[in-house]
Amino acid sequence: MQVPGVGIIGRMSDPKTIFAKRLKAAMEAAGYQARPSVLEREFNIRHWGKPMTLHGVRRWLLGETMPRNDKIVVLANWLSVTPESLGFGENNILQAEEPKKPWGSDVGYQDRELMKALMSLPVPQRRIVREVIMTFARDAERERLAQETRATTADRKPRVRGDAAADGRVAGPD
Repeated sequence: MQVPGVGIIGRMSDPKTIFAKRLKAAMEAAGYQARPSVLEREFNIRHWGKPMTLHGVRRWLLGETMPRNDKIVVLANWLSVTPESLGFGENNILQAEEPKKPWGSDVGYQDRELMKALMSLPVPQRRIVREVIMTFARDAERERLAQETRATTADRKPRVRGDAAADGRVAGPD
């Protein structure tokens, strides 16, 4: 049974469909076209996790799926709306938690200031800084593994044949 302008009965009450309508409205209110290519580009510029595919964001716009809360927070920040209103609507505002920061209370003041400065940079500059840091981290990990390998092979030095005293054996007749 079809209702004009709605599609299958019951579809309008589906949270995914309602989210898709809110997402499209927020994109248009922010001056963007509600198109998958626009959503994919703008979302991936701002999201530091695994990038979304065109197919994935298209499913958001079609009401087939809903993003996780951390992605809703990114979308809401981009579109200048609250995560609660984007994810749940104005009438159903629930408390949505922001993702926990990777730096906790065990991180010193200087590191927190560094992260604060990094997050204040424009997204393209943050990506450059991230790539530099990741390059240094990969190099440090390679060096650490190389040192472990050298230490392991140094412990297994080959013994010279006939050096029975060195390994604690008593020399016998040949």
